[in-house]
Amino acid sequence: MKEAVFQKFKEEMEKTIAALSKSFSRVRTGRASISLLDGIKVDYYGTPTPINQVANVSVPESRQILIVPWDVSIISAIEKAIQKSDLGVTPSNDGKAVRLAIPQLTEERRKDIAKNVKKMAEEAKVKLRNARRDANEEFKTLKKNNTISEDEMFTAQDEVQKLTDQSIEKTDKVLAAKEKEIMEI
Repeated sequence: MKEAVFQKFKEEMEKTIAALSKSFSRVRTGRASISLLDGIKVDYYGTPTPINQVANVSVPESRQILIVPWDVSIISAIEKAIQKSDLGVTPSNDGKAVRLAIPQLTEERRKDIAKNVKKMAEEAKVKLRNARRDANEEFKTLKKNNTISEDEMFTAQDEVQKLTDQSIEKTDKVLAAKEKEIMEI
């Protein structure tokens, strides 16, 4: 029973860090990245469809994304979807493909993005701490129901704290790497 609670807690920690990394990949850093288009859906014959499922997406240069749709009739739909998104980039098309020129970020914009990234990391840490609290509560309940001894409860809570500390450390490393990427010129 104790192992099941601990395994559930461990999975929750891993999911939180993975979600943070994924949300960081969508943050614009001044470099072209295909992941910037994650979450943008194109109206493809009445169905909202991710761009990468209706076109080839590539990064031919460090500041450009090239989108070549398999069906040229949806170029205007791709442009509209990108304009509606919060990407902040104006698409241009040549009749066969859509190009996104990623502009250089200003120092002020970089600081704003870094601030938002820190906020995202702090929210992830709150989720980690909430998961720790929930796991500790479950261990207390197991002890109250005499499923585990008091010593086992304290040992389990120590293990939970160690894993929480490791997860927060991983979060800080992911944050530091993203901040470095944002602040690089």
